[in-house]
Amino acid sequence: MVGAGIIGAACAWRLAQEGHQVLLVDNQRPGATAAGMGHLVCMDDNPAELALSAYSLQLWRGVLERLPESCAWRGCGTLWLAEREDEMAIAERKQRRMAEYGVLSETLSAAQIARLEPMLRPGLAGGLQVPGDGIVYAPNVARWLQVDAGSAIRVIADEVVMLEEQAVVLASGKRLTAPVVVLACGLQADRLLAQPLLKAKKGHLAITDRYPQRVRHQLVELGYGASAHASGGTSVAFNVQARPTGQLLIGSSRQFDSPDADIDLPLLAAMLMRAEAFLPALAQLNIIRCWTGLRAASADGLPLLGPHPQHRWLWLALGHEGLGVTTALGSAALIAAQIQHHRPAIDDTPYLAARVFSEVLSV
Repeated sequence: MVGAGIIGAACAWRLAQEGHQVLLVDNQRPGATAAGMGHLVCMDDNPAELALSAYSLQLWRGVLERLPESCAWRGCGTLWLAEREDEMAIAERKQRRMAEYGVLSETLSAAQIARLEPMLRPGLAGGLQVPGDGIVYAPNVARWLQVDAGSAIRVIADEVVMLEEQAVVLASGKRLTAPVVVLACGLQADRLLAQPLLKAKKGHLAITDRYPQRVRHQLVELGYGASAHASGGTSVAFNVQARPTGQLLIGSSRQFDSPDADIDLPLLAAMLMRAEAFLPALAQLNIIRCWTGLRAASADGLPLLGPHPQHRWLWLALGHEGLGVTTALGSAALIAAQIQHHRPAIDDTPYLAARVFSEVLSV
């Protein structure tokens, strides 16, 4: 298993649960798992995304109560917010789609939204409450998954610099062999594969000082999906999370063609102004840190989960973009089923990695 972020850790954990011995190789450099919000959220922008996120959240519910306090699990739910009356139609469609997959949600009036979250500005049209969503501190969850598997997972701190037939070559010069190699190292995978498959989407986050808790839900504007799944350009959307520490974590932005960690001050300012448009009191709070992270996105916005079409010993678990934490356990279950030639619990056809190779080869 190459990569010990939330996807690699989840895949290693699932394979260990099913009786396999796993070597987990990681370069120890923080990636998307360390940079993100840790929002466990049911997303429904297309049927495949909804199927995987709903399935994965169901699997998460089987382990959440076992997580230590350091993983910061909170069942806060998500409150999707409609700025205008016409956006309530989006909320209603979202509710119907999620109901088809057994995900409970409730449309709320403007008055109900104001009672639930009095910090929000007056005049919102309403929203949609999804009580089954939650938050975790993903880096600690990834570490817990490794520890929970016990001796079935062995972690090696090194960097994979080359792939060979059923083997990886490390920066230290060592060569490790295994019947199956799984790439779960995000954007780093493009350096190991013959052709690039992923695109970097940079995002900004900011976090406030600690204050008495005044926000109960993860608050997201209903226009977030359009921003999150844009295939180009730069965009911002309101997304605020109340951390168990009393801090508010503020997002979000999407930025292409900027594959570095530098903070874009005008974009950060636009993101914070968007957040203040929903939560005016943010203007009085101290922000103590801002940072960026790179999300690994596939061409069609769905993760790449499955065997490499030219190398049957090589599996890919890549391209989760901003939904890696949410879909980690579901992705791991699909990868484990494929490797063991078992029938997956959901149709894995939309996520199979082979689809992008046919596109790449046809160019």
